Amino acid sequence: MGTFTNRAPFRRPKHFEFSFLVLGIFGLAFLCVLSVAIGNREVGFDDIVMGLQGHTETIEQAAIARRIPRTFMALFAGGALGLAGAIMQGLTRNPLADPGILGVNMGASLAIVIGIAFFGITSANSFIWVAIFGAAITACFVYITGSLGPGGATPLKLALAGAATSIAFSSMITGIVLPRGDIAEGVRAWLVGGVGGATVEGLSQIMPFMIVGYVLSQSSAAKLNALALGDDMATGLGERVAVARIVAALAGVTLCGAATAACGPIAFVGLVVPHFCRLIIGQDHRWLLPFSALTGAGLLIIADIIGRVIARPTEIQVGIIVAFLGAPFFIWIVRRQKVREL
Repeated sequence: MGTFTNRAPFRRPKHFEFSFLVLGIFGLAFLCVLSVAIGNREVGFDDIVMGLQGHTETIEQAAIARRIPRTFMALFAGGALGLAGAIMQGLTRNPLADPGILGVNMGASLAIVIGIAFFGITSANSFIWVAIFGAAITACFVYITGSLGPGGATPLKLALAGAATSIAFSSMITGIVLPRGDIAEGVRAWLVGGVGGATVEGLSQIMPFMIVGYVLSQSSAAKLNALALGDDMATGLGERVAVARIVAALAGVTLCGAATAACGPIAFVGLVVPHFCRLIIGQDHRWLLPFSALTGAGLLIIADIIGRVIARPTEIQVGIIVAFLGAPFFIWIVRRQKVREL
């Protein structure tokens, strides 16, 4: 299934990964401070301190208070997308797997748009449940479609099935939204993908789903290592392959659905991040998953900062910034893996 191999597995000493993990945590904390400090309006250290304490007496303090939830939203959503990408790549042994490329993000988006347009859902909690349902159905559909024909679910066939599904779902979303002027503006802004509208209430809504996704993903780490050796070898090692796949898939779908419901469909984070992390710490999912979460969070925070800086006094949404970074990387991965055409 694909060309995703497990070369030189698990040979680095543990202190190496632990050192990079600690370094990554400090680096992520530094990025969070930068995200709170940098924006359309210049702020001083006193403003940051007062804003962190909840004071909003001045415009600068109010700006800090608005940046805090968007920073945490980028932190959690980026971590979820990076982690979901690592899970999907390990689960399918496919180097091109990504919630955006496989159409999972767009499936979650279509489900939310249908819920808004035809069922009148408005609560953030409902958005998350609907998004997870849409993501799960789409993931199953793309995998089944990509498995048809000789060779099974090859990386290229899965990528093509995901791309075709994304295009079809995007057209369906357009067809639903265009006649509905009452929802069109809000849906279009959400579909770009961004964290600018984050609130404390929104964070509290997605946190339970993020926690469940993180716990399920970490419980799947050793199982993904076994699956990387092949289904027969995993069975010989005592793993129940079907259960392992279901648990890992549930983790990825939950993380992807929650992130999409909160921020809109943001592509390429789940593709870029796991490959970058493998270059540093190797293939062991016990380390790869937490590193992917940290790096995904850092990438989305950096994209949010860049979007605020390069377009002052307005801003560019993180979905656009990440797409500029991710598209060339996707082409490089395809060329590097030398995926054969059908």
